[in-house]
Amino acid sequence: MNLEKVVFGFFVVLAATLNFGFFIGDIDEPSLHNKYELFAAVVVNLIATVLKFGDRTQIGAVHLATSLVADLQLIAATLAFGYAVYVSTEGLTGAATASIVSLSGGALLANVVSVVLLVVETVSYHRG
Repeated sequence: MNLEKVVFGFFVVLAATLNFGFFIGDIDEPSLHNKYELFAAVVVNLIATVLKFGDRTQIGAVHLATSLVADLQLIAATLAFGYAVYVSTEGLTGAATASIVSLSGGALLANVVSVVLLVVETVSYHRG
C-alpha cells in the first residue's frame, strides 16, 4: 500500500464530501448551509490542490485542473459570503445564499470529476 496515494485519496474524497455537506439543502435557506463547513471545504480543497502538485502525468494535470476550479469556486463562494455578512446592508438573504450555494455547486461538480478520475486511475493501475 502506498501511503502517499492513501493521503491523496483521503483529501480528494474529504474535499468532495465536505463540499457536498455544505451544498445540500434548500438553496436559499441560510440556516441549512453552515459557514464552518464552507470554511472546512475551502481548507481541505486547498490541501488537496497542494498534494496534486508534482504529479507529471496527464491525469495528474487534469486532477490539478479540477482542484484549481474547485478552489476558485469555493473562494468565490467564501468572498460572496463575507460580502453578504460583513459589507452588505441586507445581510445574508436568500438570494445571497443561493449565489453562495450555486458557487459551491460548481466546486462540487469539479470535486466529483476529481473523485471519478481517482477511481479510474485506481482501477486502471497495473502492478508491474
